[in-house]
Amino acid sequence: MKSRRSRNPTLQQAKIPVQAIRMLRTQTEQMETREKDKGIRELTGTIRTMEGEGKERTFQLSFSSEEPYDRWFGTEILDHSQGCINMERLSTIGVVLYNHKRDDVIGRIDRAWVEGNRGYAEITFDSDDLSEKIYQKVKGGTLKGVSVGYLVDSWEEVMPNKQSADGRFTGPCSIARRWTPYEISIVSVPADPTVGVGRSMYGKAVDEVYETYVRQLQYNKNLLKQEGNQNDKRTDACTSE
Repeated sequence: MKSRRSRNPTLQQAKIPVQAIRMLRTQTEQMETREKDKGIRELTGTIRTMEGEGKERTFQLSFSSEEPYDRWFGTEILDHSQGCINMERLSTIGVVLYNHKRDDVIGRIDRAWVEGNRGYAEITFDSDDLSEKIYQKVKGGTLKGVSVGYLVDSWEEVMPNKQSADGRFTGPCSIARRWTPYEISIVSVPADPTVGVGRSMYGKAVDEVYETYVRQLQYNKNLLKQEGNQNDKRTDACTSE
């Protein structure tokens, strides 16, 4: 009597090793965590010119708020309470980009702060050709979109109909309790304008490295799905025997 192994050689050859499946699952979970932790939020609001001599190229803008935002994993809220935002990077080496392109630096961030549960920044445009072009469009009111790239260090997960630890938010939602803005961009097409804030996680704003691991994440998911389908076929074959 032939063993079940020999009766299904094609299925046996197609089987992905258990160790590889475990590694794929671990890698997928890690990549999903990184995907959740990295975000981009866009705003449409007033970019205000600054008063005073030598301030002609300097503007004040708002780049973040606590407005809930629907992302792929659910509702996200960026906490703006004291101590929740690490402004060190923006304050020390922060730059202004155009459409989140790392090579298109159009200005510097002079200072960044939180006021009234919103993140604000004072920026100054450079004087090269690209910077001058964007500066003129912002000054003339053609470009009004602002976007921030950020990383989340710590989350609070709030279950449906439950209150957050501080009692300010109702679930379901994921609250970024510790997060770091790392760049501010002037953008041409903000996603969802509200009180100065709109949001977009994907698209051209996401850098090439991020796009690469998103594709790898989908590839891993497809492999896991394939293995699940093969397991179902093996189960059906064994049952029929």
